[in-house]
Amino acid sequence: MIEGRIAITGANGHLGRRLLSRLPNARAVVRSAAAAEVIAAGHPGTDTAIVDYTDATAMQRAVEGCSAVIHLVGILKETRTNRYVDAHEATCTALAAATRASGLQQIVYLSILGSHGRAANACLASKGRGEEILLASGTRTIVLQVPMVLGESDFASRALAARARKKRCFLLRAESREQPIYAGDVIDGILATFNPDLPSGTLAIAGPESLTRAQLTLRAAKVLGTRPQIVSLPLKIGMMAAWLLERVSANPPVTRAMLEVLDHDDDIEAEHAARVLGIGLTPLDAMLTMVLRESSR
Repeated sequence: MIEGRIAITGANGHLGRRLLSRLPNARAVVRSAAAAEVIAAGHPGTDTAIVDYTDATAMQRAVEGCSAVIHLVGILKETRTNRYVDAHEATCTALAAATRASGLQQIVYLSILGSHGRAANACLASKGRGEEILLASGTRTIVLQVPMVLGESDFASRALAARARKKRCFLLRAESREQPIYAGDVIDGILATFNPDLPSGTLAIAGPESLTRAQLTLRAAKVLGTRPQIVSLPLKIGMMAAWLLERVSANPPVTRAMLEVLDHDDDIEAEHAARVLGIGLTPLDAMLTMVLRESSR
């Protein structure tokens, strides 16, 4: 474990707040006063810095006195005012410069399963280019690529619970594959990267079971005691609707790139990364029991 304080960018998100519970001496790095208020409400007394993630000088001040940084910043949906290039490449460029200037020992970057710089999908390509920037920074960097993450009372768990409660549940390409991982396992994986014997590089971590979106919804329904009828719709219907929304709204509720990421078939051998990190993987049914019952309260 690296000695000293750890900075967490995007600390106001679900995973960031879980990390703060495990790392009480961490510094929360957020981009707005509203985000800082979230930290203050849930973790009073936490050292918090408000910065522009794309400003290398501001980022250097934010990580000053820290030994490492966990970079959780990223977006799934791009809008006209919040672009992938700014959320991913620009923040990683600023962080790499800040890390070199401040002498941090390690960067941990949370990315998306399937990301690489030449991906056809704009989000996955942007996230992949962010990975490349940090891996080339000269600072020890561990990239963790994750699929759907399910945690107590988080957005993904609430959305899954809502689908499972419907009498008739409409799913885009219900046969697409999901491999959800428990949020607590992701936190364990992040903290395990501080093993000094672990080299720089990328690890893809996921839950122990890959199954179709329809199967996942039915497994969730079993936990909740419901019996939805699954109706699969062609992905192109969603893509057409997203295209129209992009044309008429500066902040559409869904975009084509977002749907492509959500439609990514996640099916990897999960045990390898778990062994490398020395972490356990929560079985799917146990995961669903924990997160869905909490999300139903």
